[in-house]
Amino acid sequence: MRKVMTGLSGVGFFLLTSVLLPAMAFAAEGAADNAESTKMYLAIGAGLAIAIAAFGGALGQGKAAVAALEGIARNPGAQNKIMAPMILALALIESLVIYALIIAFLLQGKIAV
Repeated sequence: MRKVMTGLSGVGFFLLTSVLLPAMAFAAEGAADNAESTKMYLAIGAGLAIAIAAFGGALGQGKAAVAALEGIARNPGAQNKIMAPMILALALIESLVIYALIIAFLLQGKIAV
């Protein structure tokens, strides 16, 4: 987990130094540039929204599946009591990823206009 958090902070630092700070430095040039930088931020937000949601959803689903399978391995008779809540939990986790996909589509629609 520490490696994952280190990698995510590295990606965040890269985005901050290479994309956001230079754009902020040139933001005061004019209204046309401001509209372009707004579109750039919307594009970055749309990409990050779906990327982070898919990553978090995959981690959550993996942990839920591991916990359920370990419980079934320890007590095979409890399979019916474990599987239904696990499937429900996986569906709820996936719904959050779908919400992020919808947000990314909405942000992308603002870019095209």
